[in-house]
Amino acid sequence: MPDFCVQARRTRSRTKPADCDPLSLERGVRQLLADKVSGHLVGVWLLVAEHLRLGTWDLLRGWTGQPTERAEPRLALQLVHEAALCTTGIRSDRTLTHRGGFELAAGLPFVASDSTIHDLLAERSVEDSRKLQVALGRLRRASGDYRGKVLAIDPHRVRSYSQRQMRMHAKKSSEKPIKTAQTFWLLDADTEQPVCFTTASSSRTVAQVTPQLLQMADEIFGPQRETLMLLADMEHRGAELLDHVAKQEGFEMLVPMANTQALRKQLKTIPAEAFTRRWAGFATMKQEYQMKRSQGGPFYQYVQRSGERMNDWRYKAFLSTADGDEVEALTLEFPKRWHIEEFFNLDQALGWKRAGTMNLEIRYGQMTMALLAQAAIHQLRMRLGEPINGWNANHLAKDLFQGLDGDVRVTRDTILVTYYNAPNQELLRAHYQGFPDKLAAEHIDPRVPWLYGFKLDFRFK
Repeated sequence: MPDFCVQARRTRSRTKPADCDPLSLERGVRQLLADKVSGHLVGVWLLVAEHLRLGTWDLLRGWTGQPTERAEPRLALQLVHEAALCTTGIRSDRTLTHRGGFELAAGLPFVASDSTIHDLLAERSVEDSRKLQVALGRLRRASGDYRGKVLAIDPHRVRSYSQRQMRMHAKKSSEKPIKTAQTFWLLDADTEQPVCFTTASSSRTVAQVTPQLLQMADEIFGPQRETLMLLADMEHRGAELLDHVAKQEGFEMLVPMANTQALRKQLKTIPAEAFTRRWAGFATMKQEYQMKRSQGGPFYQYVQRSGERMNDWRYKAFLSTADGDEVEALTLEFPKRWHIEEFFNLDQALGWKRAGTMNLEIRYGQMTMALLAQAAIHQLRMRLGEPINGWNANHLAKDLFQGLDGDVRVTRDTILVTYYNAPNQELLRAHYQGFPDKLAAEHIDPRVPWLYGFKLDFRFK
């Protein structure tokens, strides 16, 4: 059989990851490092630094079920870096090859082809990716990325380019229905960081999918935790789902009620004295509420009344599965739900903006690799300073990961990445120059396991 590394660099081979010789991988990587690399994709190496802090390699080894010397975890890491670059299937003999060490950052001497990546994803189940999300969530919880008190829950529907026949979905009644892929997300509403997601065909409903999200959240945050408040939109107001959440220990849900004629009529019958005036133009009340098709309950109706004069009064009503402080829930907690929309605007280009397939194993794997990329990028944003830390994923991909010019070389046992004219140089130098010593001070092994034990350091000129 031809050497896999040479074959994958020259053609879009259908050679499977299992056929890649670990010794050939190591020889190829060491040769490229010895030759030195120059280009404008060296910004990706900043993510390598954050992978060491995050524990990405152990997560990928667990997902692939393969040891460090094998190719599969490295191919998965290529997927993570592709997500960071906001690419849509750009590989091998198209644009990523020979562009400044992109493949080396994943410990590969080549950019894997589409068919090789497809084989990698197809051999992992949805359950494998679900377990990876839970493991990542636990790491992020331990590192302080989640407060673990209030979660925003939201479906995120994107256009699907699958050739399969499938249910069509229209966002508005005035729009033409299109093929749609559904994802369902949980976001920590205080830290604005994603916790987990699940994906499904467009025929699956919110009531069917939400219990899966709650199970993952329960595994991530554990039994010894505060009660998690779920902030939802009106899609989640069905009796079946509210009954399910009410029965789950450690969860409560707050959801707005549809502004129907029947609801408006009911709210107007509430006596004025039942409301407590909180401040000028704002009053609240709460009462028990029984849904018609509910098998449980009672629920609690939170009502807010705006306006000073009776003729100007306007009402909004919410349902809660638990009795609580309606003022805190309506004024402090529920407005945080909109952070999930901000998250989509900031990071959906990593892999959640479109769907090219409805093969759930493939799709789930791709999106989970993007979730790993988002976690590493979040750590990087925390160190970059203004204005870079506010850039969305596309902006970071274009002007940081693909925008920095530099070179990669080896000095003794250390891979040295040099950046020229990088933004915020002093801040980057403070976080990354002398990187092995900084990792040692954080009690992290400075050796990069997928780069054959080399350490990593940075210079800024």
